[in-house]
Amino acid sequence: MKSFYRYFLIPGIENLAGGLPNPSYFPYDTFEAKTAVPDRFKPTPNQPIDPLPAEQKLKDVHLSDGLSASRILVPHDSTAANPLKKIDLNTALQYGTAQGYPPLYTFIRQFTRKHLYPDFQYKDGPEVILTCGSTDGFSKAIEVFTNAWDEQKDWIREKEGLLCEEFAYGNALQAAKPRGLNIVPVKIDDEGMLAKGKGGLEDVLIHWDFNKGKRPHMMYTVTMGQNPTSGLLSIPRRKEIYALCQKYDIIIVEDDPYWYLQYPSANALSTQHHGKPISPNYPGIGHNYNAGRTTSGYEFLDSLVPSYISMDVDGRVIRLDTFSKTVAPGCRLGWITAQPRVVERILRVTETSTQQPSGFVQSMIAELIIGPQSSSDGGKGGAKDGSGWDVGGWVRWLEGLRGNYERRMQTMSSILEEGKYAISHSARDTIASSPTNTDSLDSDSEEPFLHISKTPMYSFTYPMAGMFLWLHLHLSTHPLSHALPLPRLSHAFWVLLTRPPYLSLISPGTVFAPTETIAQEQGWQYFRLCFAAIDEEKLAEKTRSVVSAARAFWEMRNVEEIEEILKDEDEEGSLDVAREMERRREEGVLGMGDMAHFC
Repeated sequence: MKSFYRYFLIPGIENLAGGLPNPSYFPYDTFEAKTAVPDRFKPTPNQPIDPLPAEQKLKDVHLSDGLSASRILVPHDSTAANPLKKIDLNTALQYGTAQGYPPLYTFIRQFTRKHLYPDFQYKDGPEVILTCGSTDGFSKAIEVFTNAWDEQKDWIREKEGLLCEEFAYGNALQAAKPRGLNIVPVKIDDEGMLAKGKGGLEDVLIHWDFNKGKRPHMMYTVTMGQNPTSGLLSIPRRKEIYALCQKYDIIIVEDDPYWYLQYPSANALSTQHHGKPISPNYPGIGHNYNAGRTTSGYEFLDSLVPSYISMDVDGRVIRLDTFSKTVAPGCRLGWITAQPRVVERILRVTETSTQQPSGFVQSMIAELIIGPQSSSDGGKGGAKDGSGWDVGGWVRWLEGLRGNYERRMQTMSSILEEGKYAISHSARDTIASSPTNTDSLDSDSEEPFLHISKTPMYSFTYPMAGMFLWLHLHLSTHPLSHALPLPRLSHAFWVLLTRPPYLSLISPGTVFAPTETIAQEQGWQYFRLCFAAIDEEKLAEKTRSVVSAARAFWEMRNVEEIEEILKDEDEEGSLDVAREMERRREEGVLGMGDMAHFC
């Protein structure tokens, strides 16, 4: 029946075939909303010269001057003749094709082909299909490219696997577990997944143990603002990994909700404070990745590290995009980009599962960006003059978002950088009393001197992209490291942060460990801090709370102090957060809501 939909577009044809409700009976006459204009937020430069002083990072810089709001209106009936440009409730709230609402699908397809991947490798260009967010897109990709495995009836040799980073976004991996897939972690560094070396992709594939099942043929990866580490995979590393995927015939599912949140200032900050760049693979500031190739038409887009799609000569990349971070998570709207034959297979899955995403959401975003086709159309877009944002406005909106999140990153990073040492003082013997100095110093100098020592409590890499900072806690330097298991110390620090006066919740690294082994051996050493969600005026305050809590924690010299922190936790039978979540997953009682705050 859905194959009939294209005939509905024939001018003058009347529908006596499909079981569609009459649109005049829809209880909505219009949709209206007050919205931002594209230049509401100030961007940060693609070529930063010097990092901003800490006190200037957020103060009076996040909003642009002038009008920052507009109003959109989606009419019940649009007068637009072109069905690919027609935005109204009559069509948006009706049954539609699984590919997506035609006006929005058309815009995304054009934006993807002309601006995101202007130098694509496919003969006729990439194809897109709208999804209910990235997790939905990933679930459909898994369904298309993997076979479910059942321990009760299938041979172990038939079990398939999914490659992922050593620390990874847990919700996506949970989508793979019901299909019985092996979850196969690959070692990472400050960029992201390693291609070479011990634990790197090549090492994992060469030394695969076939007693565990088939060698993995699918990879899930977040390459820009890796969640949770905020790594940004360079072009040289991408080429190495892609070559290995060609050799071992691996499908790459690239989930990149943070692709536009790449921070040029991070490498400069790392050089300034740590004495070296985050990675030597990154080109200089202001690099144009499309130089000598087809340009995107926008300096901002040309300055961003491109997707695997841009180098995909085999059609093995499935790219997941989302409006969750560019508009709002509640939209539950995104899209898949891949070679046309892959998208056609995902389309078939969509037709028998979710159908197209919400018409309410698609029409609102379409009106915001595309807008009406004429003044008589009946609609009103998101630009100041009532037209849509269009591509230029959409890119400017992304620039402004990058600017605000980059300033937040700088604020959190600078405070953590300044407070990463525990400072201790101790009085030493007088200098004059030293046998080597008694002859050269008079009695006025015979006073005790103060010895100051600095103990590193934690370290971090400046986030190159994304919304997170990955904090490495150096628990081996804690005064009680010899008296208590380090994972227990780690959990005590996490609990302490949730108590007054700190009242700060951060994500334990164990939550992002794809295997129990990684959780037990490494996960407890790390915490993920999100600089995106908190109110702007509280970001600096709560980041200082983390520093204060760390210093207070490093001042604890008695085991009893730690046990007191954990007393309530132990009495309630609580283990650390990750183990408790793993237990609930196995029992089938952990839902998406439990993980929402750790996304």
